Amino acid sequence: MQEQKTKRRPNFILILADDMGFSDIGCFGSEIDTPNLDSMARDGMRMTQMYNSARCCPTRACILTGLHPHQAGVGHMVGDCGVGPAYQGYLRQDCVTIGEALKRGGYCTCYSGKWHASPGIPVIGEPQFPVGTERNPYPLSRGFDRFYGTLAGCGSYFYPHGLMEQDRRITADDEDYYYTDAISEQACRMIRESGDSPFFLHVCYTAPHWPLHARPEDIERYRGKYLGGWDKLRGERHERIKSMGLLDPRWPLSPRDSGAVPFDELPRKRQEWEDLRMAVYAAQVHCMDRGIGRILQTLREMNLERDTLVMFISDNGGCAEFLNEDGDGKKWPAIYRHTARPGSTCHVGNTTALDPGPASTFMSYDLPWANASNTPLRLFKHWVHEGGISSPCVVRWPGVVPAGQIRHDACHIVDLMPTILDLAGVEYPEEYNGHRIQPMEG
Repeated sequence: MQEQKTKRRPNFILILADDMGFSDIGCFGSEIDTPNLDSMARDGMRMTQMYNSARCCPTRACILTGLHPHQAGVGHMVGDCGVGPAYQGYLRQDCVTIGEALKRGGYCTCYSGKWHASPGIPVIGEPQFPVGTERNPYPLSRGFDRFYGTLAGCGSYFYPHGLMEQDRRITADDEDYYYTDAISEQACRMIRESGDSPFFLHVCYTAPHWPLHARPEDIERYRGKYLGGWDKLRGERHERIKSMGLLDPRWPLSPRDSGAVPFDELPRKRQEWEDLRMAVYAAQVHCMDRGIGRILQTLREMNLERDTLVMFISDNGGCAEFLNEDGDGKKWPAIYRHTARPGSTCHVGNTTALDPGPASTFMSYDLPWANASNTPLRLFKHWVHEGGISSPCVVRWPGVVPAGQIRHDACHIVDLMPTILDLAGVEYPEEYNGHRIQPMEG
């Protein structure tokens, strides 16, 4: 990085996409229209070897603490595995979060979106441990001043369960409500209300994690674009990635995953339904990018653009799971029928008799499209092959990060917290709240 030219301590915005593949944004080879992330890439830097921890919860715990997931207490998911603190399923007391560290250093700390670093709030019933207690922490109990979002891993975009603002449970009563837009709007509000203090804002979208939910007008933008199928899409993305200088041109495209059939062997009706599935997924990414544009515009309006480091990454690779985070793949997802708005119904499962997209369905885009999302890499989320652990990374800081740069140095999300604390001039504590704190790993 070049010499900092700002007068005040920098602000930080760390944006996290959910289950998004390596090549799902335009500046990493996608056909999906992401003009705001593309502009960030032109004005800043792309990193081609930013690595994550392969699944939602471990990655989030790692980002929040600067430790590896087992050190943070979330070695697997957010259930207690009963085998000790490495797998307890919530943040440990002998770690300090980036919110806690920056707050001690005089920063306003804000969180908009998905948490998923504790048991949270179940779809049915009340949490076993109250939200905010040691065994069920949430942003306000771990160093953040502002919070809007959900604690769970996923849910309806039109009627998210367990929605919170600060310490209050709230309901998405607006018929036009869409979670991705709400996350963006609340993030903008937090920037505007940050006052004179420097701020750290963690924006955690659920997009494009299943279910396939998007606004009709966004879906129509992409309907028909994927009738060529996943094989054609993978080839086109691979060529763009090479032409952008993101990949050594000598590298061949990885073989189609053995779990994906050739697209041209499918009946025409099935091809049209598959096209629609990917169109909804693309719409979710497009909407997220539109929200990122609003965040960048808010920085410009507040004259904070040159004072703010903005970073975008994904928590893991594209997801090939059939609505299956940690269950048996058949019975477990049925709980999501309870995520519909009262008086409405929700059909859970990938059935060709229904169109994906509206709140009345709860579908995923499945393995073949995830294979395309991760072009040119192998395998998917929860594997520690490149397709599971490689994040597209875009960094923008006008006047500090050189414009248009591509870096191939290996980096890991464990490096984010120490980098931010160093730029903020904030010391990492050896003790916090009476606990001896583990040193950062990055």
